[in-house]
Amino acid sequence: MALAAWLARGSPQEGAARLLALDVTRDDWRRLARDVAGAGGWLAMLWAGASARGKAARIHAVYQADGHGLVATLELDAGADCPGIEDVFPAAGRMQRAMQDLSGVPSTAADSRPWLRHAAWPPSFHPLVDATPFPPSGEPAVDAYEFVRVQGEGVHEIAVGPVHAGIIEPGHFRFSIVGEKVLRLEERLGYVHKGIERRFTDMQALDGHRLAARVSGDSAVAFSWAYCQALESLCECEVPVRAAYLRALCLEIERIQNHLGDLGALGNDAGFVFGLTQFSRLKELFLRQVEAALGQRYLFDAVVPGGMSNGIGDDGAQELAEHVALLAIEARQLKNIYDEHPGVRDRFVGAGQLTPGLARRLGLIGLAGRASGISCDARADLPSHPYELLGVRKAVQDTGDVAARVTVRFDELQESCRLIGLILERLPRGPHRVDEGVPAADKLAVGWVEGWRGPAIVALEVAADGRVSRCHPHDPSWQNWPALEHAVIGNIVPDFPLINKSFNLSYSGHDL
Repeated sequence: MALAAWLARGSPQEGAARLLALDVTRDDWRRLARDVAGAGGWLAMLWAGASARGKAARIHAVYQADGHGLVATLELDAGADCPGIEDVFPAAGRMQRAMQDLSGVPSTAADSRPWLRHAAWPPSFHPLVDATPFPPSGEPAVDAYEFVRVQGEGVHEIAVGPVHAGIIEPGHFRFSIVGEKVLRLEERLGYVHKGIERRFTDMQALDGHRLAARVSGDSAVAFSWAYCQALESLCECEVPVRAAYLRALCLEIERIQNHLGDLGALGNDAGFVFGLTQFSRLKELFLRQVEAALGQRYLFDAVVPGGMSNGIGDDGAQELAEHVALLAIEARQLKNIYDEHPGVRDRFVGAGQLTPGLARRLGLIGLAGRASGISCDARADLPSHPYELLGVRKAVQDTGDVAARVTVRFDELQESCRLIGLILERLPRGPHRVDEGVPAADKLAVGWVEGWRGPAIVALEVAADGRVSRCHPHDPSWQNWPALEHAVIGNIVPDFPLINKSFNLSYSGHDL
């Protein structure tokens, strides 16, 4: 079946005309995946819906294709496995393994190793379907986790992590190398499973936005907006126009905050401490200006159901606009310095390369995808108001190396400064919040927002008593962590920190 036929079968999600819901059969499941891939689409997320032990399971997949988001649902009999699609979309492999760990739904995939469990609970316990959130007492047996071995003369392994220096979260990296050249990297993540998806089910839906903002702290605005978008769809709530503009303002502020931090850190990883110093200065000054305008340095609880927790005054808006205009000028000057510094260019150019062809096969998305020629950006492709009125300019490169990912950051920083200027110039009068209403029960809604790293997507189901029955937040790192394994092949081990930072993927958003 051609993709157009699948899209014709879908029904629009309430409040989100470009998200189509589609019920499929078991035979359709893999056929749809192949048709989406054949049409140049990609897998956005995959998860098991609300269910209880011994009951039928509902499996969902979200795809983006042909300018639409397609939400596919498959009903499985109790105990049945889910047809694996990792051969079509490689990133599905880890999503399927997480589904087995958390919901007890196995897949037909060959790789059934645990992904999030890490002996924190026995294989028979599944946190999202068992009546109790706590595993049985006793110490579970440690799994014999088999890493893929590379054989050959002179090949040896370097094991890095899971405990790292500093304050970064745990992740294990197993390098197979000859000399200093990387032949293979295999990651293992999920060491500090936080239980966020189970915690959602203890909350009223109207309170869940605060937890969503803490899925991955550097994407608080993106996840809280995606959660509220899904909730407001269930409530049939129309957000005030001023609130929509303020949400876009906060999202672009979050993008700038992260790009300033990363550009400094990437300069430092290349041995250019001047870059770290200058971008740290710019970030601190920007954070102070954001706090003066919006009352918070980091906007964890700015986006709330029905709109925004706070507005912005005329003076604060003007001062923020003036600051951002000056920030754009300084950032352009620093880009010229990075571009012309021979030592920096030597470290950036050609390192950690993912060609456009390989990036598409791996399903690379977000900022990293745009650096490899994949021009997907939901602000332009699946825009939430007011982005359809702002003329978002996508930042796209095609060399797929560290230099390209740095360039995309610089270009997106400039674009965010331009968008903030437009938003503040056009900011309408009116309320910044309305009563959100009561969410409809036993329906699925999906919120989709382009965060700084890539699409932050939240699927939400609400019970009749207003409690969350299932909430699945999805960080783009699920797609991009496996791609990092390919990006380092052929590079030397000392370049891994630089390559890793150029992706800057989330451990926290992967560890729910």
